[in-house]
Amino acid sequence: MIPAGYMAKRVVERPDWLHAEGVSTIYSVSSHVSKDFADYINFWKHNGYWLFDSPKTIVDIALENDIDLADTALFFYEVHEQQFDGRQWVRFDSTPSFCTDVQVPKAMVLEGYDVVTFVCQTSPECSPLSCNGLASEVGTNSRCLLQSFEQARSLLEHGAFDHGEPGPYRVFAVYSVAWPGDLSPRARTGH
Repeated sequence: MIPAGYMAKRVVERPDWLHAEGVSTIYSVSSHVSKDFADYINFWKHNGYWLFDSPKTIVDIALENDIDLADTALFFYEVHEQQFDGRQWVRFDSTPSFCTDVQVPKAMVLEGYDVVTFVCQTSPECSPLSCNGLASEVGTNSRCLLQSFEQARSLLEHGAFDHGEPGPYRVFAVYSVAWPGDLSPRARTGH
């Protein structure tokens, strides 16, 4: 797995239309259900994996653009070095025109694994487990994530994602991370 970067998200509870009773909250990489802190691509400060190298970059964007981070959770992601094109695993690279220098957090909690579509080969597009409701058909944890990379690989190779959004598909490890003390949204707002 390759360190891919950070994202601040507004995590939501399982929507009623997602019939996966074991799911309580959505920790998907895509922003279709649990939204990113902003339409961040417009700021052009993301890295070659279309995430952020550090929490500080997210905070800087928020401060410069009057974006409230108080209700966000911070996530760190690793991505498998190959993507699945529906038939085989093939190597992919980060976008070389963006500098990528990911600062790996000192402490992080593995929440699970997400499968994400990358038709345009840029930013995360769809997380079929939540976006297409596949969590109701395959076993996920309470965060709407798979338990292991091996489970994700097996589901992909055996066609479980064939009737969701089109691939290629990338597998991400999803980690929850505490906001660093000096960057904490609560510390900056006094709440």
